[in-house]
Amino acid sequence: MKTFALAGNPNCGKTTLFNALTGSTAHVGNWPGVTVDKREGTYKGGDKNVNIVDLPGIYSLSPYTPEEVISRNFILDEKPDGIINIVDATNLERNLYLTTQLLEMDVPVIVALNMMDEVEKSGDKIDAKALEKELGVPVVEISALKAKGIKQLMDRACAMPAERKGTTVLKGVIDKQLETACAYYEAEEVASPLFHAVKLLENDEIELERKGAKQALESAASNEDLEAVIADERYKYISGNLSTAKVKAAKEQLTKSDKIDRVLTHRVWAIPIFIVILFFVFHLTFSENLFFLNGFTEKQGWMPSLQELGLCNEDGDPNNFGVEILAVFYDGTVYSPGVILTNFLNLFLDHISDGIITLMERGGAAEWATGLVGDGVLGGIFAVLGFLPQILTLFLFFSLLEDTGYMARIAFVLDRIFRRFGLSGRAFMPMIMGFGCSLPATINTRTLADEKERTATVRVIPFFSCGAKLPILTAVAGGIVMAFGVGNADVITFCMYLLGICTAIACVLLMRNTTLKGETPPFIMELPAYHLPGFKNLMLHLWDKTKHFVKKAFTIIFASTIIIWLFSHLSWKWHYLPDEEMQNSILASIGMFLQPVFTPLGFGSQLGQFGWVFAVAAITGLIAKENVIATFTTLALCIGAYAGEGTEEGIEELAGLINIITADSGVSQRECIAALIAFIAFNMTTIPCFAACATARAELPKGKFKWTLLFWVATSYVVGAMIYTIGSFIWPLAIWVAVIAVVVTFIVLRNTGKFDIMKIFKRRKKE
Repeated sequence: MKTFALAGNPNCGKTTLFNALTGSTAHVGNWPGVTVDKREGTYKGGDKNVNIVDLPGIYSLSPYTPEEVISRNFILDEKPDGIINIVDATNLERNLYLTTQLLEMDVPVIVALNMMDEVEKSGDKIDAKALEKELGVPVVEISALKAKGIKQLMDRACAMPAERKGTTVLKGVIDKQLETACAYYEAEEVASPLFHAVKLLENDEIELERKGAKQALESAASNEDLEAVIADERYKYISGNLSTAKVKAAKEQLTKSDKIDRVLTHRVWAIPIFIVILFFVFHLTFSENLFFLNGFTEKQGWMPSLQELGLCNEDGDPNNFGVEILAVFYDGTVYSPGVILTNFLNLFLDHISDGIITLMERGGAAEWATGLVGDGVLGGIFAVLGFLPQILTLFLFFSLLEDTGYMARIAFVLDRIFRRFGLSGRAFMPMIMGFGCSLPATINTRTLADEKERTATVRVIPFFSCGAKLPILTAVAGGIVMAFGVGNADVITFCMYLLGICTAIACVLLMRNTTLKGETPPFIMELPAYHLPGFKNLMLHLWDKTKHFVKKAFTIIFASTIIIWLFSHLSWKWHYLPDEEMQNSILASIGMFLQPVFTPLGFGSQLGQFGWVFAVAAITGLIAKENVIATFTTLALCIGAYAGEGTEEGIEELAGLINIITADSGVSQRECIAALIAFIAFNMTTIPCFAACATARAELPKGKFKWTLLFWVATSYVVGAMIYTIGSFIWPLAIWVAVIAVVVTFIVLRNTGKFDIMKIFKRRKKE
């Protein structure tokens, strides 16, 4: 089976083409020895299957970033049957710089002119045949987004000769030096000698490590720095020979993208617009009062509930299945799309759970077996799976923003702000990826050139709440609204996301002015044209997310819920304990031991005999953040049964648990709400899951990981304590402001040299 590698600049449509070629056959792994994603798949559109390898997006083949090294080494060492070079036809000149480097390798190359539909819309024209004649390799016009020209591309790719000799555009300027360098590599019998020779003349670090390379460079170039000369010659060739293949429209006009950018990248309105867009994303995902049609609170509501309409019994349960379906969409207010999908799934899961438990009870199953299956396994797993629709809805909105090109604009806009905090706008890209998953976000920090900037970014990525933390936010926020009848779940969730962003910015500002001081690297980024994302591409993204979430639910979370239930129903003497004796269990004793630690955060000793549940949930979340809600659900069912509360599955469980704890501990409503919000903040900003920790350890410089763990714990503790103390009593606000003022003053004096502890110590020592 032939293997083709996809190579191209970032934002050239490479991922879209890869998805169009491979579809559901794509799979993701890691490149050997590194943690940068390796994507492979199979193209089945021709007579024979073709293996497609998606190389990281790069601008050149110089070893400045890990992505460039990976792409270069794969082509040279793995020797694919060909390279499909994706070129953004709307930015022909810049994209062809990489093409001139690929042509110097002894590998068959075919150029895919992507986004030709955008070129035609603008009135421009590109002569593909003239370009093909000039480059000496096949050139095919395609539109990866609309799946046009893809079959022609693959047919011509498969028809390419098995071998090709590398050619260069560097003629007449460094012929003598190039000839000498090539002779050295040919004598060493190195494959692609022309490519290696050019890299040697550029003082390429990898080439200089080869034995005898430095002597060959001195002989060829007489110690002359040719890197700038070679780069200049490439651009001269492109502008003089290749750009003529593109004919601009007779009359230059502002494109639609330019007109939209006048608003979305405005110096004043860009950030407010971004915040409004984010709010609507969260509102459409989490709101149980769509567009606030029924007022901002229940007291303002004018729409009747199903119970008020006589469609529910005294306990509030629907009278029949038809009412259950209606309750998916409406119950005194219209639900958002995300909540509607969640209600549908939960209704389905509830019937499955009830059916299994009923069968077990009729079959004479033991009490412990029914509890293990119903409360332990099904309760925990179904509670986590119940949030899958909202996770996918949120992920869909973020994918839309990214695929349309809007997120690239936000990185550009935020560069103006981030630069004041010691970060470039490039750091925003891995941060925003943290909303999906911290693992690829942390891996993506490899694109940052400065080590200190990379370290600071890795440390704050967990503050951008991933999909695994979403059930915590949604469940606790929904529990607050249901238990106390205050606020809106979507507003609370939105504010928690903003809190994470603000915490990240504050921490970056602190680090870049103290332990990680350094120059802010420049940020250059080309903004892709706005375009509608492809439906197939979006569905593939959602399918990958679903597979990952379901796999985790039936592995890590499945095992965790069983362990949690067992340890909550076993004594230290390994005797089975019913629900009413849970306080004597192994898990309860461990939770009670840890409970005082969280007292300053509000969910410690003040919550009474059941407060240990929060401590245990926070600890189990270190394995996988979904475990937090799985733990709540498993224990809430048991505590509810013990307290005589008939809790249902989902957010209702947590609301019931909150009511039980509030009544038992005697804490005020205000204090309890502050503690619950502090609990959300703590889990958002503390140590992430084990998988994210392992990735961070691999990406951070040696010796930095242990300090990063301490940083996560300290940050989450301080943020949680601030929220609880200020939210409960108000007056601690003055203390926190004073502490922050002292810290800021110390940093300013230290950075200006007016307060240097070491100098003061040395001066006093001399005295």
